[in-house]
Amino acid sequence: MKLSILTAAMLIFGSIHLIAQPVKRPVEMHGALRVEGNQMVNASGIQPQLRGISLSWSLWAGKKYYNPEVIDWLSKDFKISLLRASMGVQPEGGYLQNKEEQMDLMTTVIDKAIGNGIYVLIDWHDHNADQHLEESKAFFATMARKYSGVPNVIYEIFNEPAQQNWDVVKKYSIEVIKTIRQYDSKNVIVVGSPRWDQDVDVAAADPIKGFDNLVYSFHFYASDPNHQEKLRAKAELAMKQGIALFVTEWGVGESNGDGEFNRQKTTTWMDWMEKNKLSWANWNLTDKKETTGLLQPGAAVNGGWSEGQLTDAGKYIREQLRLMNK
Repeated sequence: MKLSILTAAMLIFGSIHLIAQPVKRPVEMHGALRVEGNQMVNASGIQPQLRGISLSWSLWAGKKYYNPEVIDWLSKDFKISLLRASMGVQPEGGYLQNKEEQMDLMTTVIDKAIGNGIYVLIDWHDHNADQHLEESKAFFATMARKYSGVPNVIYEIFNEPAQQNWDVVKKYSIEVIKTIRQYDSKNVIVVGSPRWDQDVDVAAADPIKGFDNLVYSFHFYASDPNHQEKLRAKAELAMKQGIALFVTEWGVGESNGDGEFNRQKTTTWMDWMEKNKLSWANWNLTDKKETTGLLQPGAAVNGGWSEGQLTDAGKYIREQLRLMNK
């Protein structure tokens, strides 16, 4: 069958147009996030599943990776849809002692994540946040004023309460939430829960009320013998009780960041997160020699890592992200 010149040209143009269509970036796809019932949903009311990487503490070995080139590489090569920026509050060198440097590190990676069209968790990475309430309020007031209404931004106000009970965590959280809501009325806020973000069922039995768009952080280490069926059951109970969960930190190893990398246990956890459509950030981008570290010691500080510069954890997480975040 012969085609007219006009028809042929239209077909060619249409093919070029289809090929040239840019891939939508995560925030373009999902827009501003919110919470409905026990789910975090996107602008269309559909539960997205964000998957990405947590930078390590903005101290020590992980500090050098808080740069724009790394964020570009994680976005392009690892295909992350979520970045967690884990600002070290204490000990030495953290926000309490070196506020200006820590703020600069955080805003550098947050702004780059926004530029790359991915979501970013602004993490007050502190085990004793209740002891630093005024400092936390001041920090999140600054962040909320700067990023109010920016759909990429999610506030994580208390990383892993360790010894505090829920009453203490809840009281602290309400005060920080009030501060954020003075400047940012809608963006999602992540609330911590007792025992390193494991007792989400305790929080679910007495949740924070009077505020919209709250989720609760849930952490686990996939190969740890104490982080298996019983811990998943706690999370499932919490969701049945009506709160939304966000896995803001998990690692392939054990709870000390080291130990075994059990592939079978890790697969079980991965399948569980997929089944429940839980968003997650993997711990952690560092070249510290430990099981959960994604980079080999001495890996380049500006990204562009070869496979040989990735640890077993790094290779696994990169593979999973590239497969799932197509």
